[in-house]
Amino acid sequence: MSAHRTTLRRAGTVAALATAGVLAAAGVASAHVTVHPESYAKGATDGVLTFRVPNEEDKASTTKVQVYLPTDHPVLGVLVTPQNGWTAKVTTSKLKTPVKTDDGTITDAVSEITWTGGKIGAGQYEDFNVAFGQLPDDTDQLAFKTLQTYSDGDVVRWIEQTTAGDDEPENPAPVLKLTAKESEDGDETPAASASTADTATKTTSASGSSSSSDSTARGLGIAGLIVGVLGLAAGAFAIVRSRAPRS
Repeated sequence: MSAHRTTLRRAGTVAALATAGVLAAAGVASAHVTVHPESYAKGATDGVLTFRVPNEEDKASTTKVQVYLPTDHPVLGVLVTPQNGWTAKVTTSKLKTPVKTDDGTITDAVSEITWTGGKIGAGQYEDFNVAFGQLPDDTDQLAFKTLQTYSDGDVVRWIEQTTAGDDEPENPAPVLKLTAKESEDGDETPAASASTADTATKTTSASGSSSSSDSTARGLGIAGLIVGVLGLAAGAFAIVRSRAPRS
């Protein structure tokens, strides 16, 4: 019996260690550079993107962060929020395809933001806020490739992009999803509005049909009553007439 208990204890210990290992691995895998919020509507204006940078090293600090903004689908009107202890350098580039806006044609856009001078220690993270004037409306997502430099010279390249159906890469780039635009009248999309209109039309038609059916039923009921009354009257008249000769 004691040997059986010992075996069970050992099995339980191994299972616990395996579970702890899996959880630890999941924690490390999830500690990558991310962008928040995870999504915005296409063409959104006057918003803020937050790049969260965690420190994954136990014996080194993060001393430099470089975020690259796409220029094929540029983010317009980029402004950097001052960060205590950090100095931001903003680099702009010429666009291959200028962007036409209500305020004119844009030929340059921010392509890189580099933060230096600060420090992110072990077990810590830093949020870097970037304001924008307008997001593109001709793509479903934006990937912000990021380089993270440590005090020991190590550089982690968060530049890999996820392909649909594949597992998440080891060093994924922060990705912002762009969702369908909201309608001008409110939160409903045109498809939703059309669906609502169809539903209303169907409801109205159903109500009209129901009203028509009720009217028909009522007409038939009244006609039935009239026929019944006439039948009773005819019967009474026949009885009276048959009795008259006898009297």
